[in-house]
Amino acid sequence: MTVISSVKNLEALSLSVVAEFDAGVERVWQIWEDPRQLERWWGPPTWPATFEKHDFVPGGEASYYMTGPDGEKARGWWRFVAIDAPHSLSFDDGFSDDNGEPVAEMGTIHGVVTLEPIGDRTRMTVLSTFETEDQMEKIVAMGMEEGMKGALGQVDAILAEPVRA
Repeated sequence: MTVISSVKNLEALSLSVVAEFDAGVERVWQIWEDPRQLERWWGPPTWPATFEKHDFVPGGEASYYMTGPDGEKARGWWRFVAIDAPHSLSFDDGFSDDNGEPVAEMGTIHGVVTLEPIGDRTRMTVLSTFETEDQMEKIVAMGMEEGMKGALGQVDAILAEPVRA
């Protein structure tokens, strides 16, 4: 199993998911850096993602939508705050409307991803921090924790493939 722990901390308004992969840090970094690889795992397996924009630089933005089993679409946006390849990135994350505009009432989630070598393997920690307890409870109730675990469960298959030049 890829995901080794998941911890919700209401006091800190955070959700931390830790996963380990049989690949080096540089290879795991590519699943964040390359939008074609990212869209193969971001989102639950039944809600594949399509990235329309992925400007992977500090201050850059990403926009995407996930397509549900009945064709419905759920849109999101990211704003990259800091990138320290291949070890960490932080970004603001939120929901978008059908026009790709942020949905203010859903708030912003701040995400921090860290990649650490553990021998020939990599430990990835995804820490999501919420603005309020109400926001955190609402988004966790929407299935964020299970969705993140399912999404990370798709990474091993991508890492097992030969790297394309």
